[in-house]
Amino acid sequence: MQTQFCSVGNIKPATCITKNEVQQTLKKTNIMKIVQLKTSKMATVVLALVLSISLNAQVGNWNPELENESKEALSTILEKTPQLESFKNEAYGYTVFPKITKAAIAIGGAAGNGIVFKDDQIVGSSKLKQATVGIQFGGQQYIEVIFFENEDSFEKFINGKLKFDAQASAVALKEGASIDAAYQDGVAVFTMTKGGLMYEASIGGQHFKYQSKADE
Repeated sequence: MQTQFCSVGNIKPATCITKNEVQQTLKKTNIMKIVQLKTSKMATVVLALVLSISLNAQVGNWNPELENESKEALSTILEKTPQLESFKNEAYGYTVFPKITKAAIAIGGAAGNGIVFKDDQIVGSSKLKQATVGIQFGGQQYIEVIFFENEDSFEKFINGKLKFDAQASAVALKEGASIDAAYQDGVAVFTMTKGGLMYEASIGGQHFKYQSKADE
């Protein structure tokens, strides 16, 4: 005979529940809790694997994707402006920022990451930041390449002492256009727009933070 839970005092439920039904309900609840726990653990394991793969792909703190993007950006610029090949071949070193994002409404800012080369070999990475104030409006993404004429200018850069003043400007590259540029204070800067509209394209205020590949 099954025990039924029906009326309690003057309270009468719409239906009666047997003891077996109560036990089955509790059993189902426990099963659901176990399934939820296992699902949660599985999700944690999957997330850990994804993070592990991501970290392995990055090789410590080094970013191979940024390395590839920088090489592709340099190839693009050299292909569209072959005259730059002489700067590359004669430079003591150079830095390639494959994608700098810049936005401005009167007060502007820009940021990007790049790869640093010496003797055509990768020696480290660099972070670029910029803040500007003036008549400017719009946004854009562009490639920036900085060539260093000699060891002094290169060392100044990797030691964090290179900062462009407010009047500094880069040579804006256009496919097929001739280049009339020279080093200034041991540095030559070239940019190529990837898209967008910017009424002011000064590099004034740019500063850099270098990190050796050996330390990443």
